[in-house]
Amino acid sequence: SLVTQQPLGGKAQFGGQRLGEMEVWALEAYGAAYSLQEMLTVKSDDVAGRTRMYEAIVKGENVLEPGLPESFNVMVKELQSLALDMELTENRQQS
Repeated sequence: SLVTQQPLGGKAQFGGQRLGEMEVWALEAYGAAYSLQEMLTVKSDDVAGRTRMYEAIVKGENVLEPGLPESFNVMVKELQSLALDMELTENRQQS
């Protein structure tokens, strides 16, 4: 999809397999947190994460941190269109 950057659904559109709410709960119950995180970010609509994942696979490295999903950016833009000022801050603890 051009707006959300998520894979299209359906075989005719060469779309991806959809992951519904119950499937997410099932994967969560099995304790497959990393697989679930990958499916909901990098394999879905994390544009920068897809690029980092591809580069890491080519270089033989591990990718540990997913990026920000594009659907979250769409939600922020919709809230900003309603005159709600949202600001993203990043808190990093120094060790």
